[in-house]
Amino acid sequence: MSGSDHSSPPRERTYRPELQGLRAVAALLVVVYHVWLGRVSGGVDVFFLISGFLVTGQLVRATRRGRLDLRVLWSRMAKRLLPAAVVVLGATLVAGAVLLPENRWPQTVREVIASALFLENWQLASDSTDYYAQHEQASVVQHFWSLSIQGQFYLVWPLLVLVVTLLRRSLFRVLSAVFVLSLGYSVWLTAVDQPLAYFHTATRIWEFAFGGLLALAVSRIDLVSPLRTVLGWAGLLGLVVCGIVLDVGAGFPGYLALWPTTCAAAVIVAGATGSRFGADRLLAAEPLRYLGDLSYALYLWHWPVLVGWLVLSGRTEVGVLDGVAIIGASLVLAAVTHHLVEEPMRRSRFRARTLTALLLIPLLVATTVLQPTGPREVAAQIPATDFAALDGQHCAKSVHNQELDICYGPVEGTPAKRVVLVGDSHVQQYLAAFAPIAERRNWQLIAMLKGACPFSTRSEKVPGDQSCERWNESAATEIIGLRPDFVFTLATRNVQVGLTEQTPPGFVDRWRQLDAEQIPVVAVRDNPRYSFSVLDCVQVHGPAARCGAPRADLLAPVPPYAQLDVPANVSFLDFSDHLCTEDQCPPVVGDLLVNFDDNHVSATFMRSLSPVVELALDAVTEA
Repeated sequence: MSGSDHSSPPRERTYRPELQGLRAVAALLVVVYHVWLGRVSGGVDVFFLISGFLVTGQLVRATRRGRLDLRVLWSRMAKRLLPAAVVVLGATLVAGAVLLPENRWPQTVREVIASALFLENWQLASDSTDYYAQHEQASVVQHFWSLSIQGQFYLVWPLLVLVVTLLRRSLFRVLSAVFVLSLGYSVWLTAVDQPLAYFHTATRIWEFAFGGLLALAVSRIDLVSPLRTVLGWAGLLGLVVCGIVLDVGAGFPGYLALWPTTCAAAVIVAGATGSRFGADRLLAAEPLRYLGDLSYALYLWHWPVLVGWLVLSGRTEVGVLDGVAIIGASLVLAAVTHHLVEEPMRRSRFRARTLTALLLIPLLVATTVLQPTGPREVAAQIPATDFAALDGQHCAKSVHNQELDICYGPVEGTPAKRVVLVGDSHVQQYLAAFAPIAERRNWQLIAMLKGACPFSTRSEKVPGDQSCERWNESAATEIIGLRPDFVFTLATRNVQVGLTEQTPPGFVDRWRQLDAEQIPVVAVRDNPRYSFSVLDCVQVHGPAARCGAPRADLLAPVPPYAQLDVPANVSFLDFSDHLCTEDQCPPVVGDLLVNFDDNHVSATFMRSLSPVVELALDAVTEA
């Protein structure tokens, strides 16, 4: 790098062929990883960096010419983003009303509206911070989270550049500060609350700033052609393997997102190598450049097509031929959308306000028309989600851990018993069965619950999750201090087809810890998990056997804890005979739906088991 002035952006025409090819590669990676691997690839991070690179360069050139007209700029961006997005949202809304079970309509309508307003990332962030909202089936428009962040970027970034220009400040320094602050926040929030961090705008701004810094500095980078060739291929290959090497879904954005963005930056820095062996020769090839033109529409279409196929086929995984068909259909739809929608609207003379009104108002009206008129059949007996709650509770933060809420149920005077329910959401569902017992017998129920974090000495759901491990340690400390009459928790986990049920050593270690304090434990065998939403299946197929599973495939005749050396303070309960018949674990028992999603017993069904639970508790405790 030569010189000290970092403010010279590259000439956009020099980089456009390679960037079109890079967009194409990023789009293909996103689509292939979603369709065949069920994972994310880091391709979206590349889109963010490219957007920051191109828009920053464009803005700097406009300010130097004294022609930064925000209305014209935003109008051009609206013409670029809105037409294809609205077409896909409208088609998805109609298809969803036809194909999706009615219990999924409210979620679809809610997220279509959020997507149309470029707020889908915040909608998903809100849902993701609520563990129980994660069990809605995958939204047909959840991929709009990244487009929402891009829309917010296009709105705010020109204002930032304009303010910096008017104040005569160094844009390079300002973008450097944005990069450092946003990346630091991203690393911190990813460690503390990864689901929220994944969708949060502030954790992604550094990727746009990275592209902006690259736009300001790249023209000053002077590398010899052989080094450019190596750099280009290293960046391209690194990008391809990113999603395989890294757990992009669980670890992003944080510092891991530096991998795909740095790889993309390497390709941009390599630029036009002039070598017939350069990666740019591949990226600038006409097929990839054309695919780059389709990349936006391809990204929009691939996810609804994929989810639609999964709903129609009733499957949870995509085979090779099916995947080819899904990608092929997405490409055809992308080409049609590009040529018949994007290009004509881009060339049109509509103003941004007129275009917005013409496109968004009919879509928002359609979301009202297509609201569900009423639930069907079994779904009428429970809401779409049916989590148990402790009525009349009051909660307090643990002095040992602010992430631990200790919730106390109502009681009159001195309780006859104090019972702690501790663990994950499967334990929470037993609140529905315990509540009537507690009311009749004047027990005080104390709930210590954390989604996806069963009571153990380690994190069982996500190995190495420090938040879960700290939470469990704090819960154990609080239980020992409370000295309840008994603790109710899970005895097993992971009851799935293939006889995967287990009693983890961490469970037993926690029981031993309480045994040393002479605190009784009542541990319950976990309920079955499925690879599909039981409620969705029942709404489509009725209470058919395919919406459940053979009992022998889920539950071994002897539970795993029966073969272990467990401490004397533990008593075990097993309600499998009430969740399953002798041969089958059906979706519906009597007229009640057993599970409302893929793994939670509904509070409605659990409430019906209250007399059974009461008798079982009497058998293992001194009533």
